[in-house]
Amino acid sequence: MPSLLVISSAPAALLDGKPFLDRKFVEGMRFYTDLWDGPVNCLLRVRSGSFPFGRVYDPAELPFGIRFLPSDRIPGAPEVSGQDVVLCSGDNHDYLHLAALCRRSGQKLVFIIEYVPETRRQILFLDRSRSLPKKIRSLIWMLGQEIRRRRAFGLADGLQANGYPAFAAYEAINPNAIMYLDNRIGSDLLATGDEMAARRRRIGEGAPLRLVHSGRLERMKGSQDLIPIAARLAARGIDFELDIFGSGSLEAELRRDIAAQGLSGRVRLNGVVDFETELVPFARQQADLYLSCHRQSDPSCTYLESMGCGLAVVGYANRMWAALCRASEAGWAVPLGRVEALADALAEAASDRPRLAACCDAARAFAGAHAFEHEFERRIEHLRRLA
Repeated sequence: MPSLLVISSAPAALLDGKPFLDRKFVEGMRFYTDLWDGPVNCLLRVRSGSFPFGRVYDPAELPFGIRFLPSDRIPGAPEVSGQDVVLCSGDNHDYLHLAALCRRSGQKLVFIIEYVPETRRQILFLDRSRSLPKKIRSLIWMLGQEIRRRRAFGLADGLQANGYPAFAAYEAINPNAIMYLDNRIGSDLLATGDEMAARRRRIGEGAPLRLVHSGRLERMKGSQDLIPIAARLAARGIDFELDIFGSGSLEAELRRDIAAQGLSGRVRLNGVVDFETELVPFARQQADLYLSCHRQSDPSCTYLESMGCGLAVVGYANRMWAALCRASEAGWAVPLGRVEALADALAEAASDRPRLAACCDAARAFAGAHAFEHEFERRIEHLRRLA
């Protein structure tokens, strides 16, 4: 039976000699072991200390083998020896050398890619901790790594691109490339028929527009636009509520702005909550529309996860949401960085209730067709064909 090695960037640590692992990572690895016809192992870089949403595991309870690599060491021939198929991140430059190594050894290698060069540049220039000269040096380094990346992708046996932008950027380099839409919404977490019907009734009756936003509250994520958008809606006399989930460096600033704009009764900061037991039920039962202020074109899970809860989406037309919006017909995409345009789209959603309800239904249908297990099965089948 062929063996599979997953080289993961998931956080991992050793506490009292036992692995401390991210719970979602472990659940994802269970899918590999359930669907792969052979032994599954993973290689993780070890870090110091614990981290949120993790726990200590007994190695005997894990259905996969696990090996740790020191944080200052890159994987090489000893780490991949004896493995038939190797799966690893193409975003991580520390793994790109494996393409030539596996080609020489006859092992099959598949890269996963999420970011495109545009997104890397956007993230770099939004980093306020770096001076302009440092950013320029980093940009030159990034250009060199992109040349390495494209060369490695050409040598690999397959490529799995997460999202429309990554697939468009790299599909021509490797003839065995597939696209998938990563998300945490399995069929068991999708909005139910009763919940969708209740939302349609609420929307049709002209109830206040119920908006939700979740994620890290950082400038890189566009969180600074949330309160200006809410203020514009209030100034227009639109009846709405906005619930914000997450934490970050902008949290205190958002709290001050909510008070300063007189939005305390309409906009709520709810902090970090559990995804499955708190955020998903809230979105399914207490919201109508997801508000995204994200400018980068990375394949954020948030789009599909919100759609799976039955929410229409209003967001900036970065390359990911623009393509997903066209494919799903699940909302509105407006020009990047245009706060007024986002407010306009929300005002349209509030006034055109039939369209809003149709977008919610389209969102749920599209997400259902791309539920976690469906996307994962496609990826495993892609690997199986190589083995």
